[in-house]
Amino acid sequence: MQSTVSKSKNTRQSRHNTRHFYNPAYIGPRKDVLELLLPDAKCILDVGCSTGVLGAAIKQDRNAVVFGIEISSDMALAASRCLERVFIGDAEDVFASGQLGGLRFDTIIFADSLEHFADPWRTLDKAIQYLKPNGTIIASIPNIRHWNTFYHLLMKKEWPYRDRGIHDRTHLRQFGQRNVVELFAGVGMTIEKWIYNYRIVERPHPINRYSKFCPIPGLRNLLIYQFLVRAIQRDSLTTSLYGQ
Repeated sequence: MQSTVSKSKNTRQSRHNTRHFYNPAYIGPRKDVLELLLPDAKCILDVGCSTGVLGAAIKQDRNAVVFGIEISSDMALAASRCLERVFIGDAEDVFASGQLGGLRFDTIIFADSLEHFADPWRTLDKAIQYLKPNGTIIASIPNIRHWNTFYHLLMKKEWPYRDRGIHDRTHLRQFGQRNVVELFAGVGMTIEKWIYNYRIVERPHPINRYSKFCPIPGLRNLLIYQFLVRAIQRDSLTTSLYGQ
């Protein structure tokens, strides 16, 4: 049985600085995600909300209520300080168990979380049941087709297990662009907006600011570090699968 953490419960808990305990790669306000939110999105669910930094940024940016799902009870406690309510547990279990009750959302966000699920297709299928009519899914998903993958496989004869990024050792699924399209098409959704984050070096580095200007034909796609998408149910909108 999963549980929830609310603001009222949190007032009885001791405060501590959570930034020292969690992978900083998954804690941040994510301006690129904010860019994909529609103006009328006022009730939002952040799946894999971590310590609630993204949710807090959304609330600061607009007059919205933000709920979260987080598998880590420690992170959920931290997130409860700034979100309306945090549901603790695996997202697929939370969706399937009916814990969300009658809640319906304008937007459900999967910011670097779908690749951590054993069955992201099933999780996404469960999630859309909680969307309002014309609701959207926003997701950020690492691109396994980045050149760094081929370099390690072909030149170093290894899979580059890491603590963050595209090759985070906790990723259970990998996606190329066509996989992302098929993921959403499989649950009756169409991607209406793409954002591509480019990096020459996989880790954060000043040189990455030049990656999107690389003119070599075919190479630019190999520098896509991460896809960000906004998807809507097909009966609401139909657009080009790879449109920007």
